[in-house]
Amino acid sequence: MARIMVIASGKGGTGKTTLTANLGIALSKLGKKVLLIDADVAMANLSLILGMQSSPITLHDVLLGEAQIRDSIYDGPGGIHLVPSGMSLENYKRLDSERLAGVIKEIEEDYDYILLDAAAGIEKQVISAISASQEMLLVTMPNPPALADAEKTRQIAQRLGAKVTGVIINFVRKEKGEIPQQDIANFLETPVYGSVPDDPEVRRTFSQEKAAPVIARIPNSPAAIEFQRIASRLTGLKVQEDAQKEGFIKKGLLARLFFWWKK
Repeated sequence: MARIMVIASGKGGTGKTTLTANLGIALSKLGKKVLLIDADVAMANLSLILGMQSSPITLHDVLLGEAQIRDSIYDGPGGIHLVPSGMSLENYKRLDSERLAGVIKEIEEDYDYILLDAAAGIEKQVISAISASQEMLLVTMPNPPALADAEKTRQIAQRLGAKVTGVIINFVRKEKGEIPQQDIANFLETPVYGSVPDDPEVRRTFSQEKAAPVIARIPNSPAAIEFQRIASRLTGLKVQEDAQKEGFIKKGLLARLFFWWKK
């Protein structure tokens, strides 16, 4: 049965869609059967990053009850499968996003991982994507506005019963003023699963004749390497220092004080 994970942040522009596309391919490279679902039914961009924007049947059709979920699944790059969302604003106004959980149940036995690319904000469609998932990966940037929105989204996930598995820090430049990784982990009470550098190769995704995720184009670029590391952590392939770091982050304040007192 699949691990159903929503990629969310609350704030727009944090790189959720880029992460979803690249992480999906990275998991596929590890031998996992992966389905990506563009759950941003208003501003669909996942198919654009994957170079698959001309798919005739989309999630819109499924949520309108006009198609079956399996009819909307397409082969994507790197061995992943994709359920795209449509571009029609008229359809968006009519569809029932609350059907999402039900249609995912029809296919959850077919995959190891189902990743949902959620919209920005905390509107109804975002709530539906979180409700349809078992787990959440939070995406943030190392600045206060992004972190504040990530915290709101984390609280919503907890109320809806979705486990917040980890946080991904995106667009890291290691500049003065960025919030340190440990402070982000402590504030969100969530282990950091990745720190993705602000890689110019990611920005070149659409500068090719056909758009393609950086992990498919330049797998040895800094961002692509980090996407691969995140996939390894999700599947349990953690190096020793990662496991030690995560264990420290997960400890509560009293546990950390006791640890240092014993030393």
